[in-house]
Amino acid sequence: MEIAKQLAIFLDNRPGALARVCEAFSEKGINIHALATSDTVDHSVVRMVVDDTQTAIWLLEENGAMVVEDEILLIESNNKSGGLAELARVLGKAEINIEYLYCATAPKSRKGLLVLRVDDVSRALEVLKNN
Repeated sequence: MEIAKQLAIFLDNRPGALARVCEAFSEKGINIHALATSDTVDHSVVRMVVDDTQTAIWLLEENGAMVVEDEILLIESNNKSGGLAELARVLGKAEINIEYLYCATAPKSRKGLLVLRVDDVSRALEVLKNN
């Protein structure tokens, strides 16, 4: 469990927009650890956790993309029923709001990665480590 940086990238909602970002990252050797997208009529918000945040920001801004950096929690956890329920219960009891989250786990994998945006990242880390 750790505090990490996440990039929110605002892209045109058009074919190939994400491909161009991923290709540019690949050319610079930037690895994407987590990714989620949401769309609106005219743009998409792509949230990413990458291994070289500063180079990624520079690359995106050089190519005219709007990007916002946020702190999030990265939590590697066991792939078992009830895990997320327990985490949400602990944070709720501490009155820490989950603004959004995304995660993925292969069905037979023992571990998954949760990306968690909360209203107080440092306090959430402390609360979760003590439970």
